Amino acid sequence: MNFKTLPNGMSEGFVILKKCEEKKAKNGSTYLDIIIGDKDGDLPAKLWDYSGGIFEEEMVVKIRGNIEQYNGKDQFRVSQIRPAAASDEYQLSDLVPATEVGGEMLYNRLVRKVNGFKDDELKRLVLEVFADKKQALITCPAAYRLHHAMLGGLMLHTASIVEMAEAICKVYPNVNRELLLAGAILHDVAKTWEFELGKTGLVKNYSTEGELIGHLVKGAMYVEDAAKKLGVSREKAMLIEHMILSHHGVPEFGSPVRPMFLEAEILSELDTLDATIFEINDSTSKVEAGKFTDRQWALDNRKLYNHGLSSTEHKVNFED
Repeated sequence: MNFKTLPNGMSEGFVILKKCEEKKAKNGSTYLDIIIGDKDGDLPAKLWDYSGGIFEEEMVVKIRGNIEQYNGKDQFRVSQIRPAAASDEYQLSDLVPATEVGGEMLYNRLVRKVNGFKDDELKRLVLEVFADKKQALITCPAAYRLHHAMLGGLMLHTASIVEMAEAICKVYPNVNRELLLAGAILHDVAKTWEFELGKTGLVKNYSTEGELIGHLVKGAMYVEDAAKKLGVSREKAMLIEHMILSHHGVPEFGSPVRPMFLEAEILSELDTLDATIFEINDSTSKVEAGKFTDRQWALDNRKLYNHGLSSTEHKVNFED
């Protein structure tokens, strides 16, 4: 936990209440059984002799107390607690997983790339959809629990795919770079609508429409509407719509159609690759070098080995 140590030996800091239950002690007094957390991890905590106050899960609070041992494990004994105030100086990105490169910086980077497009229809189409969803895009996670489930995760996932796409276009000059980049930038844009976000900005659940329709279909709908508004040709819009609809590759992963042209196939493969790289890094980072992870159901139920020859920390290098 990212606490500050006070002169009296107590620890103090801002945390999120991951769990908050009012309970009765054996002597009849009321206490709060809570789990506090920040981006470094979670810690069980107790507030004894609780006399009331509005505390609930996902609330950011300022907390003070001592770390004690209970049954051989750390537990935080709360002496003071209050809801965080608007005037408090803390960053939500210190309390929940977040990208090291901010979502807004990545958003602006992608916009600069699109502004350099020679294809005017693709440029106008991407900028229209992207601008309409900007505020949601810069903070939205890319997933509920798996890859890039962090603040700004959607932009990190998108920008990573775009960088890989740029490299592929250098090796294979027959690939239409602007078509591939346009599809990559817009492929997950409807995740801004698919998720229900909690107070922390992370995904709390899927929206009803997200469950019934999904981000592939809704993303294609966004593009269709924007193309009609801008007068973009049906052929050009249809190519982007197909890339969005087919980027999960096969029906069992949610795609209503399989990729039917080169740029659509590349996007689908890069989408899978980026998610897989993230998930392997994330799972192997939790075990020591020379050890195996538990079976990872999202990766074909495989155990993964941390060979220790490279960093398991997920970092992405973006160079202008």
